[in-house]
Amino acid sequence: MDEILKELKARLHQWEEIFELEGMRQRIAELEGLMSRPDFWDDKKRARELIGELESLKERVKTLENLREQLEEAEVLLDLAEEENDPRAREEAASLISSLEQRFREARIALFLRGPYDRGDCFVSLNAGAGGTDAQDWTEMLLRMYTRFCERAGFKVRLLDETPGEEAGIKSATLEVKGPYAYGLLKGETGVHRLVRISPFDAARRRHTSFASVTVTPIVPEEDIEIKEEDLKIETFRAGGPGGQHMQKNETAVRITHIPTGITVSCQNERSQHQNKEMALRILKARLRALMEETRAKKIEELRGELKEIEWGNQIRSYVLQPYQLVRDHRTGVEVGNVEAVLDGDLWPFIWAWLERGEAEMRKKKEEVT
Repeated sequence: MDEILKELKARLHQWEEIFELEGMRQRIAELEGLMSRPDFWDDKKRARELIGELESLKERVKTLENLREQLEEAEVLLDLAEEENDPRAREEAASLISSLEQRFREARIALFLRGPYDRGDCFVSLNAGAGGTDAQDWTEMLLRMYTRFCERAGFKVRLLDETPGEEAGIKSATLEVKGPYAYGLLKGETGVHRLVRISPFDAARRRHTSFASVTVTPIVPEEDIEIKEEDLKIETFRAGGPGGQHMQKNETAVRITHIPTGITVSCQNERSQHQNKEMALRILKARLRALMEETRAKKIEELRGELKEIEWGNQIRSYVLQPYQLVRDHRTGVEVGNVEAVLDGDLWPFIWAWLERGEAEMRKKKEEVT
């Protein structure tokens, strides 16, 4: 237990240095002084920005201060248990330290997911890639995996669109995910996901490799992105599966193509054509916002001389079912042998590692500055 407390103390000290705890306290005092001035609301837009900054700083400071208090409480309790050699006190201390570890995990989310959309909702889009029927089956497996993860995480998840494959699986699907930090937690899943297994669609029982892409985009405010009507190609089609009783006679499903970028989105699971069109526009705006952010990031990398082409096959994660069982994240190096648990929605090992990677990058930047 001593080692765990030492590790948590060291981590908290790093966080206090990264976020400059004293500097944040000084900035809070400065902002509160500005808010007390009679001309504060003369510039309403600037005033709202400063209020948002103040609330964010207060939340971060409170998180760090609470962790410090809880650490000190755990240390005192553990010392008393050791001094009195009291098994019951030792159990109580162990329970407190265990809960403290969970609070540190939650704090990492609150502290490091500070992007403009990290705390909000998102769309998760899946598309089958190379691999034919196997890839379409793999895409359906991923759809189940993310649905299970979201449900277990307490998020509200809703299927907005699904295009079935010719023989099995799905060609594409879009989920709407709502809940605290939904986008921040899932955004690291964006990329190519690779599956290696004995194909259930191959009579010779050979091993096949198939690919599917996952794209996570934030649900942006309506006023955040403006789209010109003339830039849109809007088509309607019948919602439902490939045929049979599930086919609708009315063309309620909507497909929208943004002509300047070529981005195409569709929605068919709402009750009316109007609702499907509204939802498709929301998804399109989210994709356009993501494209804008990606373009901005690429320009920054070009200035640094570090831009690398992102090509199909540069997978972020591999899921191997044959000849052995292993899921490996190629960015963080995290490996999980229980593939069944991962495919059933246990993505936390990869999400924690992704957050820790972001934390390490922030720490490195901080060290470079100092």
